[in-house]
Amino acid sequence: MAYKILYRKWRSTRAMYYTMIAELGGTVAVLVMFALAQPDLYRTRLWRAGNELGFNSSPAVILWSYSNYEPYPKLPFVWSQTITDFNVAISVLSLFLLLSKLIAFIMHWWYPIVAMFINTALIALYVTSIAGQAGPDYLDPDHPSPVAWYIAKPCDVAANQTVQGYCRLAKGSFAATCIMLGIYVINMGLNIWAMLPNPANDKEVDDDEENSSPAALKRGSSWEMHGIPPTPRTGTMPYTPRTMAFNTLDSKLPLRNQYS
Repeated sequence: MAYKILYRKWRSTRAMYYTMIAELGGTVAVLVMFALAQPDLYRTRLWRAGNELGFNSSPAVILWSYSNYEPYPKLPFVWSQTITDFNVAISVLSLFLLLSKLIAFIMHWWYPIVAMFINTALIALYVTSIAGQAGPDYLDPDHPSPVAWYIAKPCDVAANQTVQGYCRLAKGSFAATCIMLGIYVINMGLNIWAMLPNPANDKEVDDDEENSSPAALKRGSSWEMHGIPPTPRTGTMPYTPRTMAFNTLDSKLPLRNQYS
């Protein structure tokens, strides 16, 4: 019984479809939320609100560097345009890979070994997104922030209702990202389960190889010769269904027998 690393079957087709349904819902959610945040719906507003509350640095450091001809500061990842573009990119990529996976799974081309590499990459991307959304801000030594304030604190710490709404939207995006990470971890678990040695799967492959062997085909090719009694015309030649058809046709031609 040989272990097949490529042509392996999934242990549970139903579980795969359930996870794809959950993945579709999560992908649409993060795609909508990240698209709304593009290019800068609430990132700078939350950054400024956090500074006014004494939680993190101020976005005015950018204007300060420009006005004083100082080098552009390295912004924290949580407040940069990079994290916003990164989130939109991975949400679009997730939707594309989900549609490709659905088609490949229906066509029986979605092998566990291929899905394992893709899920590993998606897990790494969503871990990066989570770390970026809740990332630290040590730009201002007087206001260090190990975790973004809109994640670590309730939204009602801000008196402004608009800021509270943006805070809830950012929390929702963070929660949807965590759910997507959980879905991909479950997919990875299904991958590992399918890659484990499965006697039933390997046995089925061995049975197919045994049935398609030359000896099996040779045994099965002589089925027409069994159970047919010999006749004067077939005692010296193989008897097949085609021979029976010609004998029946010959018996229904009386003129041929008369003039033969």
